[in-house]
This record gives sequence, structure tokens and C-alpha cells, in this order.
Amino acid sequence: MTVPYAWQPAAMAVPRFTVRQRITVMVNRYEVRAVAPDGSEGLLLAMAQQKRMKLKEEVVFTADEQRTRPVFSFRARQRLDVHAQHDVFDEQGQVLGTFGKRFGASLLRSTWDLSVPGLTAVGRERRPFLAVLRRVWGLIPYLGDVWVPFVFHFDFVDTATGQPVLVVERRKSIRDRYDVSVPDARLDFRVAASMAVALDALQSR
Repeated sequence: MTVPYAWQPAAMAVPRFTVRQRITVMVNRYEVRAVAPDGSEGLLLAMAQQKRMKLKEEVVFTADEQRTRPVFSFRARQRLDVHAQHDVFDEQGQVLGTFGKRFGASLLRSTWDLSVPGLTAVGRERRPFLAVLRRVWGLIPYLGDVWVPFVFHFDFVDTATGQPVLVVERRKSIRDRYDVSVPDARLDFRVAASMAVALDALQSR
């Protein structure tokens, strides 16, 4: 029996991984690692680098820490647009999927659209109260300039079925760290990793 196209597994599926930010002066860097059987961080899957002050947002993922081999990337379609659609590309430049932030819905609770062939999903901050608190804190004179490590989580669900597709949970840490689970095998790891990094790199914009 042939499985319907919409339910074909992704070419590259990784059910669990972590994303950890590295603190640097000129660029934002992230390391993506597999999760070992005991729950600890395992093998390096990719390194990501975001150059600041670019007209078009772009993050490139490489297979090694020396950044000698780009393996996938995501890039904004429009210039200087914080709510631009972003395309995720494979090593050959083929589009794997897209994501973008919903402007109106994100005024109080950050909301993202995510799509790959055969699957569309929507992701929202898990705790509405915390989403509002983060925004109010940023508006308070003087206090808004004080860095506070708000711990926010995102849940992405299939728009057709409501089933979980992607879960990104931020951990309490000086350096941003996220635990990522991908319960839907249709979501390619490269798109999931791009979305997870974007939630940190673009969330405050």
C-alpha cells in the first residue's frame, strides 16, 4: 500500500536535539547537538552563524565548527522586514520549507507559521501570561533595559489535525539553550533546526 504523499517521512528526521547559543562579539553562533540515550547532549549535528546588521536576515548552518562546509541555511525573502517570510535551503540551494512570524497575532503572544511539503503548522508561546509579561517588562522605564532570562516555550501543531509537530523549550541558563523535540517525522530536521534557531535569533524583533 502506498503511503499518501502528505504522510511521507522527511528526508532527514531527528526526533530530539538541543540548540545552544555561543556568546560572541560580532556574530551570533549556535551549536545543534543530538540528544544521547541518557538525555545528555551528544554529537554535533550543525553549527549556525548569524551575521548582524545584514539587509536580509540569513543564518548558515555548517557541518563543522570551522564552518568549512555549509549544509543548509535560512534566509528572509524581504529586506529589513522583521516579519518577512524565511525560506530554508538545503546544501544544493533547494527550498525545504518556509516559516514566518504573524504580525497581528504576535503583538500579545508570539505566533509563527511553519510549512514543509505535505504539512503546515502554527506555533505559539505556551504561556500567554508570560508572553504579555515580557512585553510589559520591555516598556517599563529603566527596568526594561535590565536583562531578564524569561523562560518561554513554543508548541507547534498541525493546522489540519492539531497534533504536535515541534516543541521548543528554553532552559534556564546564562547562555540560551533550547531542548527541541520533533514528534512528526514529516518535519525535516533542517527546517526544525532553522525554526528553533530563529526563535532565539529573531524572537525579540
